[in-house]
Amino acid sequence: MEKKSTSSVLKLAVSLIVCLAFGAIDRFVFSHPVLRVIAMAALVLFCAWLIALILGSLKPASHRARTVLSLMASLVRYLAAIVILCWGLSIFGVDVNTIVASVGVVALVIGFGAESLIADMVTGFFMLFENQYNVGDIVEVNGFRGTVKEIGIRTTSIIDTGKNVKIVNNSDMKNILNRSNNASIAVSSIDVPYPTDLEKLEAQIPALMKEIYERHGDVMLSEPRYLGVQALGESGITLKFIAEIEEGNIFIVPRILNHDLLLGFRKLGVECPFPQLDVHSC
Repeated sequence: MEKKSTSSVLKLAVSLIVCLAFGAIDRFVFSHPVLRVIAMAALVLFCAWLIALILGSLKPASHRARTVLSLMASLVRYLAAIVILCWGLSIFGVDVNTIVASVGVVALVIGFGAESLIADMVTGFFMLFENQYNVGDIVEVNGFRGTVKEIGIRTTSIIDTGKNVKIVNNSDMKNILNRSNNASIAVSSIDVPYPTDLEKLEAQIPALMKEIYERHGDVMLSEPRYLGVQALGESGITLKFIAEIEEGNIFIVPRILNHDLLLGFRKLGVECPFPQLDVHSC
């Protein structure tokens, strides 16, 4: 830990020295406007990269904190572009204040043309304050289900289990199903033959549930529960089981339940039925 802390301090010291060097070059060496603009742009981009590096090194456990850091990193990139533009114009002798004061009508026209851009940005800020979803949450938007990877000023990136990334404009993040707000339910249904002594089996199920939870407590929030007879099928009686889990384990736990219930029932002397076809010849 001490070595890691020393390394971080050294990186920060080197970054500050580089910033000061860029400032000295911009102030004393480059007298030509074009060279000064290049030096200024390099300095601003380096500072933006440094801030993004610092924000990226922070790994808070809270999804809310990670969302704020993601938005701040996105905001830094936009601010860097604006600073480079305004500072560059001022280096070339353009009165930026006069331009800003006289572009009211132009800004209004551009505003109508960039209506979707403004909507994306406003929606992004409202989403932050209303805490609708955060980085790390599992959401479903327009049929696409995945984990929120990054939230920017304009867009939200969502990655699914196949590592496919979907980028959605913030203004299009409507009718969101946030699956991370509450515990999810994993469901497993298993059939037993009709001749099975159901009362005897049901008396043995609690011990089996406890055994399964002891083996897989890392992915289950509580012991699995037996809900009873779900259906009377053609080949057997369908029993239903559920377990409370986190949404990230929604595909893992049903497979675990199916596996452990099958083996557990076999140990209890109950074999799962399967369709059979009797052929009679005359």
